[in-house]
Amino acid sequence: MTTTPTGAKSPGTSTALLDVRGLRKVYEGRGRDVEAIRDLTFSVGTGELVCIVGPSGAGKTTLLRCVAGLLRCTSGEVVLEGQRVTGPPPGMAVVFQEYGRSLFPWMTVRQNVERPLKEKRVPKAERRRLVREALEAVGLAESHDAHPWQLSGGMQQRVAIARAVAYEPHILLMDEPFAAVDAQTRADLEDLVRALWRRLGVTVLFVTHDIDESVYLGQRVIVLSDSPTVVLEEVAIDLPDERDQLATRSDPRFAELRARVYRLVQQAKGGHRPADA
Repeated sequence: MTTTPTGAKSPGTSTALLDVRGLRKVYEGRGRDVEAIRDLTFSVGTGELVCIVGPSGAGKTTLLRCVAGLLRCTSGEVVLEGQRVTGPPPGMAVVFQEYGRSLFPWMTVRQNVERPLKEKRVPKAERRRLVREALEAVGLAESHDAHPWQLSGGMQQRVAIARAVAYEPHILLMDEPFAAVDAQTRADLEDLVRALWRRLGVTVLFVTHDIDESVYLGQRVIVLSDSPTVVLEEVAIDLPDERDQLATRSDPRFAELRARVYRLVQQAKGGHRPADA
């Protein structure tokens, strides 16, 4: 039985910041349409950190792009703060896996972080404050004049996170943001996301293919079926709110939750649907 973790909002209540309702996405092709997502329904409460996992090809990135207003839903709807999403919402920021492509190599770190704020027409003094605070938050205060190509992959991804944080979003979408970095950097970035989430109170929807990462980060893990995608199950993560890479991952409860999510993903790979799980 899945329960709602402490501090999270129950799906379907009026306190949900994000509602995904009956989302379906079909890609039209020449002579053959491909149904990527069949029927997805879930909610994310204000201030929650929710992770999404599923087999490769389960439509995780498609889902996130629909939520971000970058792809049009075939049917169903995405509702953010009571408003239907028909394009990129002003209160949302997205961090993609391809951080190298999202940063402008000819701009400095500071200029990269500042760019969305200029487009938002934030006054200059306020922009400087937001950029400074965001870079301090991700540990890059001394690298503001560097260019992305002068930084490691992990530092470049910190720049992308700082840019999202400086935008002051109500909800932050993250699409497998640490898939291309080494294990130690990944652990550091996971802790950074948890720290920023706790400090800023921002709602986070985090897509990952890494089961351990989903259990370590999330308050809930939504497991998707194989394509055409539906929600296979939601798993409440009842680990202590204070988490540590060594202590948390050594906790027997972490192992139990990881095993549960792993079994669900394996079921999804085998073609199981919710009625079969």
